[in-house]
Amino acid sequence: MSFTKVDALLRPEHSALLENDECIFLREYRAGSGYEGETNSLIWNLKKKPSERTTKGGYHYKWRAIKQVSAEFAKHLNPRWLKTATLVPIPCSKAIDHPDYDDRMERICRGIGADIDVRNLVTQTQSTEYSHATDEGQRLSVDELIKLYEIDENLTEPAPTNIGIVDDVLTVGRHFRAMSTVIIDRFPQARITGMFIARTIHPNPFDNVEISDLI
Repeated sequence: MSFTKVDALLRPEHSALLENDECIFLREYRAGSGYEGETNSLIWNLKKKPSERTTKGGYHYKWRAIKQVSAEFAKHLNPRWLKTATLVPIPCSKAIDHPDYDDRMERICRGIGADIDVRNLVTQTQSTEYSHATDEGQRLSVDELIKLYEIDENLTEPAPTNIGIVDDVLTVGRHFRAMSTVIIDRFPQARITGMFIARTIHPNPFDNVEISDLI
């Protein structure tokens, strides 16, 4: 396993990304496959809701998944880059006072190493529906997300120069694109890299079709 760059061949599958966006990912998440497979299981365990901690079993799998992802990032990221980088977790879709506010991405970032610069540089000002639980046509646009994102001015010093925006799954790429826009408006000289546990892939409709069915 190693990080893969989203290149010109893959970028059209993540339509919100711009040509010069730099994004890397470790795994591939299969849309519509539930918990099936190691990566899907990992992602769904990460997404367990904080409000269900005491009402549903298996919440300990969330903590295990966080530790696993931190270890994988620590193993595969360049330690020299990490010394100069500022890791910025994608903010939760729930505001900080919501019972389902989830700091999993911050925990993952802080678990990578003790001396890493991790900042919740961007906050979301209002709670919204989870993207993974919303139909594609009802999900927030990049412009709508930009209006919800706000720089925390208490965390802007020293000014970051190499920024890693860290998220769990790259699907269309709206959250990354909105985050990049907000951060670059504030820090125009910064270099931004999107760092994802996985990117979404969609099953090929011919995966289970026998050749005899085609001829």
